[in-house]
Amino acid sequence: MNQDEINEIRNKLNIVDVISSYGIPLTKKGRNYFALCPFHDDHSPSLSVSEEKQIYKCFVCGESGNVFNFVMNYEKISFKEALAKLATTIGINLGITEKKDNKYDKYYELMDIANKFYQNNLLSGEGKDARKYLENRKLDKNTIQEFEIGLSLNKMNILTNLLVNQGYSMEELNLIDLSNENRDSFINRIIFPLHNKDGKVIGFSGRIYNRDDLNKYQNTKETPLFKKRENLFNYHRAKAAIRNDKKVIVMEGFMAVIRAYTVGIKNCVATMGTALSHEQADFIKKLSNNIYLCYDGDAAGRKATLSSGEVFSKMNLNVFVISLSDNLDPDDYILKYGEENFRKKIDDAITFNEYKIKVLKQKYNFDNIDDKTNYINQVLLEINNEKDIIKQEIMLKTLANDTNVWYNTLEKKLLGLKDKEINKEKSESVVIKKDKKNGFLKAMESLIYYSLNYPKVITMIDNSNVYIPNTDIRLLLNEIIAYYNRYGEINEADFYTYLSNLEKNDLMKELNKVLQNDYPVMENDDQINENLLAIKKYNIALEIRKLEKEIKEEVDFERQIKLMEEIRTLKTKEGKSW
Repeated sequence: MNQDEINEIRNKLNIVDVISSYGIPLTKKGRNYFALCPFHDDHSPSLSVSEEKQIYKCFVCGESGNVFNFVMNYEKISFKEALAKLATTIGINLGITEKKDNKYDKYYELMDIANKFYQNNLLSGEGKDARKYLENRKLDKNTIQEFEIGLSLNKMNILTNLLVNQGYSMEELNLIDLSNENRDSFINRIIFPLHNKDGKVIGFSGRIYNRDDLNKYQNTKETPLFKKRENLFNYHRAKAAIRNDKKVIVMEGFMAVIRAYTVGIKNCVATMGTALSHEQADFIKKLSNNIYLCYDGDAAGRKATLSSGEVFSKMNLNVFVISLSDNLDPDDYILKYGEENFRKKIDDAITFNEYKIKVLKQKYNFDNIDDKTNYINQVLLEINNEKDIIKQEIMLKTLANDTNVWYNTLEKKLLGLKDKEINKEKSESVVIKKDKKNGFLKAMESLIYYSLNYPKVITMIDNSNVYIPNTDIRLLLNEIIAYYNRYGEINEADFYTYLSNLEKNDLMKELNKVLQNDYPVMENDDQINENLLAIKKYNIALEIRKLEKEIKEEVDFERQIKLMEEIRTLKTKEGKSW
């Protein structure tokens, strides 16, 4: 596919719409849109998206590019895959299939066979008791089929022997934990498959159902496929619903997610009973900025809510808490009170700050003056973290009523916290990063920007015969000139496509680095001529230093005189204005 055809596809796409389709809220400020950058742990909106230029760039981590680069970086796919994916969205089928790394293909194949084997077991005569158990848990056939629930039989090595007879090695089975020490890893358990973000089975969780002398759950151990910290239950199913609902509900266990799914609440994921990891939080952040925590209602659930809430809060996300009564988990709550009441609980979710205050209130004894003081100080910190000033007012009045302390006293203390925060920000802003780039490097880098935005600069550079001493910038400028000479026009978005298609990753990095800087509007040719002059002077200075070094090393007096004459001539040129 040629560059013109690729550019035509890009021109039919709007980068603002594409980025928004990934559930990333964009806010317009002036000519550009801004959002939290999905490519690093962003605490304040640093991703700038230009609808006019059809490019994005992050002022913190340096990621930048056009619509193809965004999809490539976000989904970790190749340029051809991103091109095909985006072409499909505008009704163009390119028929491009990219050869993928097949390093783990055999393992995925094994997991798929095992998954189908477990599902068949559940449907067999030997699965009668397990099906009865699931029926009693109010899981119907459609749900069992949707979540691919299966059964490991109460027989030794039945799966291991089956796979070995099909030609797979015992080493492979042990490596991905289908076998453990050459024996079936799962025996006599209801099996729930665990998938990666692309929907491939990477492990299993087995639950006991007809005995109680074993651990309730047994999960696949850490393997090349399954890394618990890097995966979430139901992530691959929930993506579309999360983007539609503009929020994600985070739960602890997969039974809670499955139960919510049965009543039509499909925007749920689970951490599979472990503490929320930063990797999992990053996955969730890519889907939505609105996080609803719905953990068990007991003490352990409250502790997990506080822990997870802090992780998400530090990522500057909107965190809410769904509080369930009677210490119930979401599964039991829905079974007991039904879908309507659970949806009301979602609608009535409180902010994480409010939840922390609620938990704090249960912790302190208001009859003890020190406890009461500590409580007030803690709550004031949470009120100060609240972004909505109306909520701050309500929370402050509630605190005054709860503690019988004058509102004005509390307000004065809160203002003190705000002043302290402002002074801290001011002191931090005094520390200004020094620009270590010299004028010559700035001049060279600016030629990249102006060439892409003012094509006549390309002709000016070409006619100047100036030598660019920086290799990366020289190669990048050569590509820009070659592109312009071939297509007769150029812009940043299309040039990104050009480099991506040629897989010139080093030049792409250099382009990203250059475009992170701010450049003034080009009002006349003098700006470019001044930069070209600065580069010429830099080249002369380099040549002079080289000759001076030669003079020191030269023993022939006549040769020294000749070198000095060359230096004198160069210094005359250095003082000229071309």
